[in-house]
Amino acid sequence: MKKSLLLVLVFFSAVMVPIFAQPSTPDLHYSNHRWRPGYDTRKIGNTIIFQGNNKKRNYFEGWYFKMVSADGSAIMSVIPGIALSKDGKEQHAFVQVIDGKTAQTRYYSYPVEEFWFARDGFAVKIGNNYFSKDRISLDLKDDSTSLSGSVSMSNRVEYTTNDWINPGIMGWYRFVPFMECYHGVVSLTHSLSGMLTTNATTLDFTAGKGYIEKDWGSGMPSAWIWMQSNHFSNPTSSLMLSVATIPWLGSSFNGFLGFFYHEGTTYHFATYRRSKLKLEVIDDSRVQLKIVSRDHTLLIEANSNNAGMLHAPVEGVMDRRIPESIDAEVKVTLLNRKGDVVVSDSSSVTGLEMVGDYRRLQQ
Repeated sequence: MKKSLLLVLVFFSAVMVPIFAQPSTPDLHYSNHRWRPGYDTRKIGNTIIFQGNNKKRNYFEGWYFKMVSADGSAIMSVIPGIALSKDGKEQHAFVQVIDGKTAQTRYYSYPVEEFWFARDGFAVKIGNNYFSKDRISLDLKDDSTSLSGSVSMSNRVEYTTNDWINPGIMGWYRFVPFMECYHGVVSLTHSLSGMLTTNATTLDFTAGKGYIEKDWGSGMPSAWIWMQSNHFSNPTSSLMLSVATIPWLGSSFNGFLGFFYHEGTTYHFATYRRSKLKLEVIDDSRVQLKIVSRDHTLLIEANSNNAGMLHAPVEGVMDRRIPESIDAEVKVTLLNRKGDVVVSDSSSVTGLEMVGDYRRLQQ
């Protein structure tokens, strides 16, 4: 009896307590870290921390930090991560950057030996660059570009569920084995403070807004549509939606997940929640969607603008190129069960990706 009680206490201390811990320094070296008691159990209930501690091949993991200045003059997304090829011979860490105003992208590669992660919470170090849900610090350089500085995050709205172990935005899909790609949301919206300097130009993000999410697995889907914005006329609102072709056990299906956050309430929409989606691709830059859940209907119109080309993983190798616009336009209307308008708003600071044969997603 005492032994069983002890095991229960150890499990809860490993899973529940560290979820809210935020270490200041990544202290585990990816290349030669030893097995850490409780880490594998801890990451089950905390999807934002590094999931690939046991991976050596056919794997990628990346976090997406979007930052927008208070006046909208600066829009930047920074993506740190790690990529391991299928045969395990090509392994490197990376930091990608996309400028939402110019659509210019940059890819900084690092030896995998320069990737560190924290044992208790989300904190990652790549070279001299640091990333956590509270702060990023950059020191990026190549032959023609540089990006340095620090930006802090506060007033974060984290994605939560009513489950005793938080599986994140994927719900029970999080525990389905052999999925090509898994998705997590770190912060629905938060405030920014700090500055970055790029090629002698200073970008001030103080009083601006940010968003953080992540992906991990062996590769991205063959086709998907993804959109995100937290720059509506109502400052509390935040939207994310992903529709994708999902391969599994030799077959595939179309699935979606997302949320609309407004004035303290998160409205969930997902295939596993039995929501229904109707997608119409108007042309190569415009889509319309209608999502119906048990209690609400969400109507979305999105239009892409300038797009930059990002690196994306295929079997752990960052060889694929995908377009992303982070100055797209989106219009959102939320209706209740009676058809009354709960929210109607729009944003011109939206991330939008339309990748692969996305017209298949209309099926």
